[in-house]
Amino acid sequence: MLSRCLRSISRIPGILIPVTLSHYIPKPQNNIPCHRITASLTSVSVLTCKRPNTVPFQVRSVATIVDPAARFDEMVIGPQRKYYFLGGKGGVGKTSCAASLAVKFADHGHPTIVISTDPAHSLSDSFALHLAGGDLVPIEGLNSPLFALEINPEKAKEDFRTASQKNGGSAVKDFMNNMGLGMLADQVMQFVESQQYSMFSRIVFDTAPTGHMLRLLSLPDFLDASIGKIMKFKQKLASAASALKSVLGKVAEQQDVPDKLQQLRERMTKVRDLFRDSNSTEFVIVTIPSVMAINESSRLHASLRKECVPVHRLIVNQILPPSVSGCKFCTTKRKDQMRAIDMIRNDPELANLRIIEADLVDLEIRGVPALKYMGDIVWR
Repeated sequence: MLSRCLRSISRIPGILIPVTLSHYIPKPQNNIPCHRITASLTSVSVLTCKRPNTVPFQVRSVATIVDPAARFDEMVIGPQRKYYFLGGKGGVGKTSCAASLAVKFADHGHPTIVISTDPAHSLSDSFALHLAGGDLVPIEGLNSPLFALEINPEKAKEDFRTASQKNGGSAVKDFMNNMGLGMLADQVMQFVESQQYSMFSRIVFDTAPTGHMLRLLSLPDFLDASIGKIMKFKQKLASAASALKSVLGKVAEQQDVPDKLQQLRERMTKVRDLFRDSNSTEFVIVTIPSVMAINESSRLHASLRKECVPVHRLIVNQILPPSVSGCKFCTTKRKDQMRAIDMIRNDPELANLRIIEADLVDLEIRGVPALKYMGDIVWR
């Protein structure tokens, strides 16, 4: 039996980050002596047993591609870190697909994190665990470490507001609160840049619906224009501030808003560059076989292509299997779905993607066993 735990937690604005993580190791058996060692990765404390051929917390195995048309084999190959973002219209099953992908990565030897950035969280429901507390939560029953987290939008906003006030960044804070994206970018980059997560070779993001992701990608250009406008406005205020100083003797020191926005723009540009890195990142579009969902997926892919975001796969989820009971409703509904799937094959934005058809299942996808079952359906 495998075991793991979070041993200590430290806070960074926005989320709680685990400083000490135990490795996946067998429990002591047959009175085998154990001892405690300390690894060098961010003070990671490890309890391990003296057993042959036991190497804790590593990529245990790497698949090799046998079939050129392989799907999951392509995703699991290689020990280097990779990021997978799953997105699409609300209600198409993004969370279940993201959670099942993370479970399959962990079961195939990759230490993995799955993170929900969708304000309408359902990752907790998928794993039947409470994941919204700001802590990385360990998921049991897999061959390699898997941790899950829901980023709490309201809590993240409060942390972002507090940090901004401490740094004198009230104007930037208000700007980013209105945009609703600053804290998301910061938290995404924490997982990318922090050494505390360097041991994870796969990170899966269950993203917010289509519009939020497109706004995130377009924000650096928006900030370019904003910085220019604020600079002009600041020059107009300079003379007024000078007049006030001569009358009052002293005025409150103002933050350098353009500098703050420039720092923010650089942060957002890093996020966009991550999305565009075809060597480490892939965006997977999830849809269902309906006209509205497919039309939105087509627009999403067009926007992602414009932003140079690599997209190779389109999951068509919740397809009704052929009826064997003579169900008239089922037969009619499936015909509608097949017409929608034909739209994909004729859509210039979607036709060249690798289409993954996933049947509607007759059970609720909740808990690791159900996610493994779904993973075998989707990630073949």
